Amino acid sequence: MSQTSEGFRPPQQARSRASLQKVLAAAERVLAEQGLESFTVAEVAAQAGMSVGAIYRRFEGKEQLLYAVKDQLLTELETTVRDALHAAPPGLRPIFDAFVAALAQTFQEHDRIFPELLDAQRSDGRDRGLAALSAIQDALLEALAPFLADTDGLEMAARTIIGACIHRAATCRFWPDDRSWTTWAEEVAEMALAYLASPAADPPPGPARM
Repeated sequence: MSQTSEGFRPPQQARSRASLQKVLAAAERVLAEQGLESFTVAEVAAQAGMSVGAIYRRFEGKEQLLYAVKDQLLTELETTVRDALHAAPPGLRPIFDAFVAALAQTFQEHDRIFPELLDAQRSDGRDRGLAALSAIQDALLEALAPFLADTDGLEMAARTIIGACIHRAATCRFWPDDRSWTTWAEEVAEMALAYLASPAADPPPGPARM
């Protein structure tokens, strides 16, 4: 986990790290089962089987705890995407398929958490989210550099896929598309690959030179 907001740093000792993971797992359960409106330090403490004071000794309050949950999930997203890209066979299609499948996997595993965290975003949370999205886009561009010269088209495809994934996670409760995350990933990858193979993906010609 990276450094979280307002000075909080992850503990170094194994026992303290285990205690932190217990708190964050409890915070995820509260968000998933009860939603943001019921998210309180007291409820998280009850879920974790800890005292409220024990949580306040680690976090200043609810907002910092929410940020820590988001930071952990975004770190998981970055790691899952990078691991999938490194494990993918060489080539445009397998790497693109691995990228979209990794996105879908992380959002599926936390499909009841991400919408609540998106609703709860503050400026520091938005900055952390944007940094994570930039990191996974850069990882895709690096993985595909040997196979695709058109980086402009690839950047457009990557931004569109990431944006569609965030939008789906935020709206799936109210605007379902009747697809599993796996099916969504397959269809989105096909659309992106079709775009990259089309003339529309080619960058416009530059200005004529004398």
